[in-house]
Amino acid sequence: MKAAPKTLTLPLQTRISLRVLDFAIDLTSRKDGTVNRRLFNLVDFRTPPSSKPVNGVVTYDVVVDPTRKLWFRVYVPTQYAIENLPVMVFFHGGGYVVLSPDANTYNDVGCKLARQLPAIVVSVDYPLAPENRHPMQHDAAFDVLKFLDDEENRSKWLPKNADISRCFIAGDSSGAHLTHNVAQTVSKFNFKRLKVIGLVLIQPFFGGEKRTDSEIRLDGTTPILSTKRTDWFWNAFMPLDKPYNRDHPIINVSGPNAVDISKMDLPPAMVVVAGFDILRDWQIRYYKWLKKCGKEAYLVDYPNMFHGFYLFSELSESDQLISDVKDFVHNLLNKVCVVTNIDNKEKKHTPTLGNK
Repeated sequence: MKAAPKTLTLPLQTRISLRVLDFAIDLTSRKDGTVNRRLFNLVDFRTPPSSKPVNGVVTYDVVVDPTRKLWFRVYVPTQYAIENLPVMVFFHGGGYVVLSPDANTYNDVGCKLARQLPAIVVSVDYPLAPENRHPMQHDAAFDVLKFLDDEENRSKWLPKNADISRCFIAGDSSGAHLTHNVAQTVSKFNFKRLKVIGLVLIQPFFGGEKRTDSEIRLDGTTPILSTKRTDWFWNAFMPLDKPYNRDHPIINVSGPNAVDISKMDLPPAMVVVAGFDILRDWQIRYYKWLKKCGKEAYLVDYPNMFHGFYLFSELSESDQLISDVKDFVHNLLNKVCVVTNIDNKEKKHTPTLGNK
């Protein structure tokens, strides 16, 4: 890992956007733990789906469960219509409290991933807190995977070239936190066709009781996150009927009360961290914990960036992250192809034993 520079240097456009976002979150997060959604919607600009290609990508929305307002947006790259493509199920960030797949920034992310990987991207709109608390988000996210595994749903709502046997789960911030927890549930479930072969965790939202060095050193000096704000998000997310502290296994996933993942069949994981993210130390601890538990994991470090940096397309690091995700995805796809070819050869050359 490279040493982070002493100060965060950003272009004016990014600094203005971050000021507006910080102001909007502070203004709409009430002291009683609720969110003024009408006020936040004034700056939460949305992009409608488009049946006509926009920069080579067609988008449409699919409702999974109207009673929970559970839906997802599908991104289909038109240039690769005759090629079998992997499926990436993506969970957006926002502290479990704000944003959605059709928010301008996340719609742009879905389009970039679909076009540049390339892949069929399924971006999930899970229930938001505090109106909906844990485990509702995790249940909803897993229900989307089961929905995609159903042959009737898959044939109706995904393009013919979507290969759900080569599926990736990805997310940023709270969406990356969701990715980790959903992956644990996936490891215990037998799908018919869907198979998760990789995880992409972009600056996952983790925490714990004892403040880390990055939390102490960067608190109040970097955009988007502070310890006050992360604590507010956790209070909005966790159930009201049971007391908790930040060493709860849902928050401190690699801490003293962590779930034993050593015997779980978790796929390889890419963990993205940044030098000016107060959660940096928690994310690196998570990566080391995966390795200690015998899991395949890769750490990608952006020392001069902040939490959520890749959502700002004017930054060169935003494009670089998409490129790094592409490399990770392609490396795993190549491994799957090699294993599949070996398995097919073994099946082909295995003699059939008949009765003598």
